Amino acid sequence: MTKPRRKVEVLTVIAVKKLNAESFQGFEEWQSEVNFLGRLSHPNLVKLLGYCWEFKELLLIYEFMQKGSLENHLFGTRGLAFLHASDRKVIYRDFKASNILLDGSYNAKISDFGLAKMGPTPSKSHVTTRVMGTNGYAAPEYVATGHLYVKSDVYGFGVVLAEMLTGLRVVDENRPNGQHNLVEWVKPHLFDRRKLKNIMDSRLEGKYPSRSALQIAQLALTCLENEPKNRPSMQEIVEILERIDSASRET
Repeated sequence: MTKPRRKVEVLTVIAVKKLNAESFQGFEEWQSEVNFLGRLSHPNLVKLLGYCWEFKELLLIYEFMQKGSLENHLFGTRGLAFLHASDRKVIYRDFKASNILLDGSYNAKISDFGLAKMGPTPSKSHVTTRVMGTNGYAAPEYVATGHLYVKSDVYGFGVVLAEMLTGLRVVDENRPNGQHNLVEWVKPHLFDRRKLKNIMDSRLEGKYPSRSALQIAQLALTCLENEPKNRPSMQEIVEILERIDSASRET
């Protein structure tokens, strides 16, 4: 006697992003996500499962990242290093904590490629484009000139490190005078252990590995250099963070 076959339904939880079909920027961002995430694959990039442009609807379907965005966890470094290491480099252009999502195992993945841009050809140092992105995360050379370098992403990564060390948002008008812009306020504190203690996230109550914190703070400072050429590459950052992590596990 043969048992009848049963169709088993497998339900997959997804995340759907709806963009404004009425605006040119909405279509541009939708197209950018399809072009980049549709052809890029890496464990630290969010998977684009599908897309739709129908009945004036612009939709993007992603894998669901159940732990939300990066607020208290590191890092999206490997994903960013992968983008910068491809044959024709990809400049992410909007690296910030809310664009780094966490799966059920707390693996960090970069999402939202709406502002991503193809990097310069080997004969050029930068691409020129209109200034877009989130206030506080954009590199100074990009804001001032519209010149976008691969290492403009590194500046944004430095901002995220500063946010994570302090537990504060990059821009907050409710903070005291002189502290509204997080980067301007914390940069003088990032190279010295005693000064760093004054800006560390107060919720930690002083309970953190001070050596590792200082090393990450000093890394953040190099990422926040005004000149792009003085910033480390994302691959160098990955290697530095791996060394810091390895050393902290041994102590």
